[in-house]
Amino acid sequence: MTLIHSQSQQKADFYGSDGVNGKDRKGLFATPFDVLVPEKVTLPFVLNSPHSGRHYPAEFLEASALDSLTIRRSEDSFVDELFEGAVALGLPLLRAHFPRAYLDVNREPYELDPSMFDGPLPPHVNSTSLRVSGGLGTIARIVGDGSEIYHRKLTFADASQRINSLYKPYHARLRSLLDDAYAHHRCAVLIDCHSMPSIGGLLDQDPGADRPDIVLGDRYGTACAPVLIHTAEQTLSGLGYKVTRNNPYAGGFNTEQYGRPGHGRHALQIELNRSLYMDENRVERADSLAKVRGHMTRLATALSEIDLRFLRSPV
Repeated sequence: MTLIHSQSQQKADFYGSDGVNGKDRKGLFATPFDVLVPEKVTLPFVLNSPHSGRHYPAEFLEASALDSLTIRRSEDSFVDELFEGAVALGLPLLRAHFPRAYLDVNREPYELDPSMFDGPLPPHVNSTSLRVSGGLGTIARIVGDGSEIYHRKLTFADASQRINSLYKPYHARLRSLLDDAYAHHRCAVLIDCHSMPSIGGLLDQDPGADRPDIVLGDRYGTACAPVLIHTAEQTLSGLGYKVTRNNPYAGGFNTEQYGRPGHGRHALQIELNRSLYMDENRVERADSLAKVRGHMTRLATALSEIDLRFLRSPV
């Protein structure tokens, strides 16, 4: 297995201790993400973990009104670790090191809330999306439990720097991985990997409700071939998980943007209930993480056995 975009010492730096580490912006921008790749990429699948980053810049923490634990409520903590075992099967894994609370790459590039900034925003900004109104735009106003992140206004220059330095390179790399897969197999499949709180929050569509174990999102049948979500559902149900489709999560920007099944390009979002593998309150790994990791590798195995004729573009 090979690391791209980071050196071994930098990897140890990120994972030697979890959570807020106060690295400066220069260090963050030097290695904003990396790609785990097998010795040989043999399949058209690309794993993506856009929200498991836990590298917090010092100036971001200084601008935040939240403590070092609350600021992590939006992380898909340890999701990259859960899917890392699938890399050996021939699937690359792209993962962000910057946290979702700092920049969310599962949004349009300019979904921004005008109330967060100290001046008017340019016309190309989407300030009216449902995600923005919910406080969860490209630069979020709140963390997962609804707590306000900032105690002061931001500048659009700061937003632009985050988008240009992190968002755009991240999506360029993701597109490159998917384009390479398509070039070799005449199809490409994005598996967008996420986690969710075990109970719906006050701002969610299911406030106070117990969540299923796993939610599969295909944008209500528009983002991937039926065989993909069916295989995922059958495999995970067979492993004992309670699985639902598209409720309460149908897939975000990535699923919508990269899922074009009529053109041989597919996207499937996977949301894992955090209580399956971690202590949600302490943001710590549970002993069950190893078991869930093994099951995610079995899921990847099942998906990789799908006949590619069902996934390829007819052209």
